[in-house]
Amino acid sequence: MRIVLDTNVVLSALLWRGAPHELLVTIGQRSNIHLYSSSALLEELADVLARPSASKRLALINRSAHDVLADYVELVEMTSVPRVVGGDIDDDQVIAAAVAARADLLVSGDRKHLLPLNNHQGIDIVDAVESLRRITAGT
Repeated sequence: MRIVLDTNVVLSALLWRGAPHELLVTIGQRSNIHLYSSSALLEELADVLARPSASKRLALINRSAHDVLADYVELVEMTSVPRVVGGDIDDDQVIAAAVAARADLLVSGDRKHLLPLNNHQGIDIVDAVESLRRITAGT
């Protein structure tokens, strides 16, 4: 299974507990699941992790932004980033990464822009709870 995580899911998974964290742990335990991202998404994550609130949380869990990014994902090259999501250009980056990765799932917490799409070019767009359900069910 090939998965792209939206930055909001990665941030939640790394800094807090809950479904996104459980998802990241579950993925790490399964050799048949691969995470993909792009340079643009990793830059966005690095930017968010450098903010004071995230830096404080990283310090509490004794990790640096570099540590977090170093073992995160396989990178994909994107040839283009078409406009798909009205209202948020950053969401187009997530869609483009999922298409470039030939992902099975795009996991997001964005209930305003991404989750309402449900699917893009055969890639299911789901939240962390649904992705965990599918992984554990083997679908």
